[in-house]
Amino acid sequence: MSKGIMLIGEPMILFMANSEGNLEDISEYSVSVAGAELNVAIGLTRLGHKAAYMTKLGNDPFGKRIVSSLNQNGISSEFVTYSSENPTGFMLKAMTSEGDPQICYFRKNSAASTISESDIENVDFSKYGYLHITGILPALTQSTRKATFRLIEKAKENGVYISFDPNLRPQLWENKETMIEVINKLASQADIVFPGVAEGEILMGSREPEKIGEFYLSLGAKAVVTKVGSRGAVLTTENGSTFIEGFKVDKVVDTVGAGDGFAAGTLSGIMEGIGLAESVKRGNAVGAIQVTHRSDNEGLPTRDELAHFMGKNTL
Repeated sequence: MSKGIMLIGEPMILFMANSEGNLEDISEYSVSVAGAELNVAIGLTRLGHKAAYMTKLGNDPFGKRIVSSLNQNGISSEFVTYSSENPTGFMLKAMTSEGDPQICYFRKNSAASTISESDIENVDFSKYGYLHITGILPALTQSTRKATFRLIEKAKENGVYISFDPNLRPQLWENKETMIEVINKLASQADIVFPGVAEGEILMGSREPEKIGEFYLSLGAKAVVTKVGSRGAVLTTENGSTFIEGFKVDKVVDTVGAGDGFAAGTLSGIMEGIGLAESVKRGNAVGAIQVTHRSDNEGLPTRDELAHFMGKNTL
């Protein structure tokens, strides 16, 4: 097995409504832990890989619950720090039988939003050969933005393989122009980029997977995997573009977390050296499994569960 992977982001407490309706009318919720990068970390550890999660949490019950979840999922918390002034963020998620659920975030002035360049100086990459980041953390504050770029700089100094998922959250950015500029600059520093077609339209003006791939290759990425929803994904490298078909499922329960599952599946293949096309196929499978579950990461499979699904649903 290869060296482990490091992830950085903001994990949050997730309150999921136990019945359908507007969030302001809900009285009962189920509690779990969520966050894009955390979902990827959970997906990778379930597939047998070593992962460490870097973040800052409030010194409060929510923060303690998140660390407990990291431990339960076998994710190293060695890079977790705490703030006594800023709280751990949380979110509310509605239940819906059709379409995407309503989500409401409570993360302003959270502990994670204070992550700074000084926090990055303590990072030791000696046990980690991979780094996964998304466009969420750099959207929070100027401090987290600078910290993200510093972490990438340190990763490059240590020969670390960098993956980047734009994971656009326009509501977090000060304006669209800054979002596009920063996201594309981050993508230019990555070895592999995971945009979706809708993100491509915003970030570079096209929904065509091949054009999106060519754009990010021209910026400096070595490989681009453009997600095209349930159809699958298009892998673009210097050798051209290849469409990799997705897996069909009987019923889509919740699309939240599917992209994170896709990233986890694809990265697990890259870490095992099975080749990019096969890695993306695995990513398609993990993403398909995740949409059949309601929780953001509950459906992320073990290695045996993934093998069973892919064997049963041979393309």
